[in-house]
Amino acid sequence: MPEAPSGIPDSWEEHMQLMFDLQVLALQTDMTRVITLKTGFDQSNRTFPRSGTTKSIHGASHHGNVADDIMDFNKINTYRLGAVAYFLEKMKNTVDGDGSLLDKTAIVWGSPMGDSNLHNHLRCPLLLMGHANGALAGGLHVRATEGTPMANAFVPLMQGMGHEMESFGDSNGSLDLTVPRGVASTGGGE
Repeated sequence: MPEAPSGIPDSWEEHMQLMFDLQVLALQTDMTRVITLKTGFDQSNRTFPRSGTTKSIHGASHHGNVADDIMDFNKINTYRLGAVAYFLEKMKNTVDGDGSLLDKTAIVWGSPMGDSNLHNHLRCPLLLMGHANGALAGGLHVRATEGTPMANAFVPLMQGMGHEMESFGDSNGSLDLTVPRGVASTGGGE
């Protein structure tokens, strides 16, 4: 039997796949129902050569509103978000009762910065994936009004999963996450 590797893989991609594999296994075996994963240190000078730029994520985040630097930051973020496809595919292909783990799960992917160049946390991007056992319809893009706390997105998510709550964290209301009439949902956990 080969010796088990020690430490964290040098490759960010391998590390993320390992973390995603462990998450799927933990959910599949009902070891937990809640997982938090931070994909890296925000002030890191780590580079992501496969993203198409040699800039570090922290260096690229301070783009100074220079178009080429903004594009480099976008390349890094697009690349990092692309790694989630591996996780979503594993969740989709893992049977859980009458559906998949993706059907039964809410996955929240976000950023602590709305504009990293200014170090502000206003208008932070937030993706909700999966169907949360029917609480999320999918196929919806919501642009919250200026000043809306991110926590407002968690109120309807928690309510949809059966938690009777009117507020969460610093929420000051509830973000509407329902698909408007006449707009088809993508459905199927994709």
